[in-house]
Amino acid sequence: MAAVPPAAGPSERIAGVNRNVFLLGVVSFLADTAGEMIYPLIPLFITVTLGAPASVLGLIEGVAESVASLLRVVSGWLADRLGRSKPLVALGYGLAALAKPLLALAPAWPFALIARAVDRTGKGLRGAPRDALIAAWTPEGERGHAFGFHRALDTAGAVLGPLLALLGLWLAQGNLRLVFLLATIPALLAVLAIVPVRERPRAQTAEGAGAPSREPLLSFNLTGYSGAFKRYLLVTLIFALGNSSDVFLLLRAKQLGFDTVRVVLVYALYNVVYASLSLPAGIRSDRIGRRRLLLAGLLIFAAVYLGFALVANALLVWVLFAVYGAYIAFTEGVGKALISDLVPAERRATAFGLCSALVGVTALVASVIAGVLWDRVGPAAPFLYGSIAALLAAAFLWFLLPARTSGASAAS
Repeated sequence: MAAVPPAAGPSERIAGVNRNVFLLGVVSFLADTAGEMIYPLIPLFITVTLGAPASVLGLIEGVAESVASLLRVVSGWLADRLGRSKPLVALGYGLAALAKPLLALAPAWPFALIARAVDRTGKGLRGAPRDALIAAWTPEGERGHAFGFHRALDTAGAVLGPLLALLGLWLAQGNLRLVFLLATIPALLAVLAIVPVRERPRAQTAEGAGAPSREPLLSFNLTGYSGAFKRYLLVTLIFALGNSSDVFLLLRAKQLGFDTVRVVLVYALYNVVYASLSLPAGIRSDRIGRRRLLLAGLLIFAAVYLGFALVANALLVWVLFAVYGAYIAFTEGVGKALISDLVPAERRATAFGLCSALVGVTALVASVIAGVLWDRVGPAAPFLYGSIAALLAAAFLWFLLPARTSGASAAS
């Protein structure tokens, strides 16, 4: 039977979670503040400032996210192989900080592509090792809570970031490049905030695995993983094929008449809902199981994308973005908690990376498809496509994944 880590004492718990989980939340808060100062402005920067078409925007974001996700499997494997996560986490956040001034200096869209690739390289290096650290410091029955808490702090930064971007736009008189430079400040603070985070030796993790992984080579082979984990990857693949970059949602808002300020504000609204619901959703998944929350999230996504396809009234865009925040709150942290439940500790970082790599490869396909559909069929087309993919994924989730899953019970 898997050993459960000893409960942290009062000095080791902050806001109901382990001290290190809390600190990683602070790091993500600062990093997301920096990242979201830039993200809602990227569609405008690429298509207006640099003069690229929507298909190029889809290419840039698809390549950027694919780089991030493919590197997650490498960094996850390295973390499992070495038995250490913190150095990769620190390097990842450092590269993300470097990308901000690179984007600010981009003279044309190929340079913006390089800057976004550097930023997403950082995300790819830090993601799986960081999630493995969160899981390692948290007992199985509290992982929904822990990942929900982390997503809530992360997304609080995503609320603050767009608001700071608006302030920066006002101070810089609409100069997007200067806003990108200002975003470097919280990005550097995030790197400094990593310093007090403690590594957890593998022998002390929740499942009590002794030594680092002995797998000699990086592999995408799923042998040794549970059947439930493999089925979850299939559901993830189906959904990801229709889940294009969120920049198309922002571009849709712009196409419906939103100016730059309202684009940033509606994106902030989305993140307010996301941050508000992430922790309750995670806690709820600990109590009723992950599948119900994930299913609700996929159905919400399908409804919202259908709404973006059909909407003609710009006022309804505010409602759609708010509801979209519920989708991500019900799926992001809950999905990570589910992966933690389905795989052994010594392969957990690799599993996080495998799932992200799968999402990344299909994100490139989905974003390129969305860009082509937008340009050649019309703005509604990529959202109809995404809605159908989400409904298919929801059906597969319902029929293929057990209502209750855990590392102990999902080996079939």
